[in-house]
Amino acid sequence: MAGGIGRAAVFVTGDRGWLRYDAPGGRLTLTLHIQPNARKSSIVGVHGDALKVRVAAPAVDNKANAALIEFLGETLGVPRSAITIRHGASARRKVVELAGSPELVTVIEKLANDV
Repeated sequence: MAGGIGRAAVFVTGDRGWLRYDAPGGRLTLTLHIQPNARKSSIVGVHGDALKVRVAAPAVDNKANAALIEFLGETLGVPRSAITIRHGASARRKVVELAGSPELVTVIEKLANDV
């Protein structure tokens, strides 16, 4: 390509359409199915084409979104400022973007498989 600019290297890991990694941008995109009002926040497993996450907060006044970001940050060792809800802020199905390294993909896959 002219000028040395090519397409971004984005890969979907295996049959996991819910997990995509953009290597040049260092961004990880997760498609999540959120279950608010859980007793405890946890990763439950795969729900269709999304990773299901239970969140220990009600789905009012943005509390579930804040709890989701906090849970992902603590669980993945990523600062909360590096986590953004890109789509679905008022829905159960969300697309979340995280800044991270390729090693983060391995950590997330392991968490999804360990449930």
